[in-house]
Amino acid sequence: MPVHIGAMNTLTVARVRDNGIYLDGGALGEILLPPREVPHPLKAGDRLEVFVYVDSDGTLLATPVRPLAQAGEFAYLKVLSLTRHGAFLDWGLKKNLLVPYGEQNGRMEEGRSYIVYLYLEPDTQRIAGSAKLDRFLDYEAPDYRTGQEVELVMCEHTDIGYKAIVDHRHWGVIHDSDLFETVRYGERRKGYIKKVREDGKIDLLLHPLGYAKIDGIAAGILEKLRDSGGFLPVGDKTPPETIQDLFGVSKKSFKQALSALYRERLITIEKEGVRLAP
Repeated sequence: MPVHIGAMNTLTVARVRDNGIYLDGGALGEILLPPREVPHPLKAGDRLEVFVYVDSDGTLLATPVRPLAQAGEFAYLKVLSLTRHGAFLDWGLKKNLLVPYGEQNGRMEEGRSYIVYLYLEPDTQRIAGSAKLDRFLDYEAPDYRTGQEVELVMCEHTDIGYKAIVDHRHWGVIHDSDLFETVRYGERRKGYIKKVREDGKIDLLLHPLGYAKIDGIAAGILEKLRDSGGFLPVGDKTPPETIQDLFGVSKKSFKQALSALYRERLITIEKEGVRLAP
């Protein structure tokens, strides 16, 4: 299999030398695993999963450390420092990720975090970052099926719901009417395809189709219980209008969600109301 720069690869040890371990990089030649990166004693023929990248001096290097994102992915990363070249972000490796000024939407600020796309510079094959997200997304109609599990990177809230990057390739949206829990900007999590519209736009869910509504309502009940100190004076005799006002759902859906939480022993149901389980 070809070796990919900017990604995790499983490589074979070719030579062991004082200055490090040389891994077989196929068409790329031998790749150096520096002594400080060697996780345990290795010998020729051993195999090791490593991240392959090009150092600032053009040397092809490997590390067993898995970064927070690989080339071709989006990630929410923190700015560690600013230089005349751009912003350097923490992506989990000792060598920080450069986002040049030309790849920023306005000047980045030290200490703040941003969603960026990791790409390989065409000339040097070094990994860099860009905050110009739209340029790296595919706007062709995606080939997803309803209910398919996908990976999401949560983005900003709009007037209809939360935008999310789907599988590091497309924009999608979780409508407010389908959202029953708190999400965080930059969060990576699983999601599910609700449907792909005729215009190619993607509607998303945070829970599997068929269970999304109940699971989402259950998460909303837990959140309200935590916010209210662990107890809510609601139950079977609570009027449907009160349930609708508190949770935005029908009483039937509310009772189904309570049953699910009770089965998981997350709540106790008392005469006066519902309480978080200890």
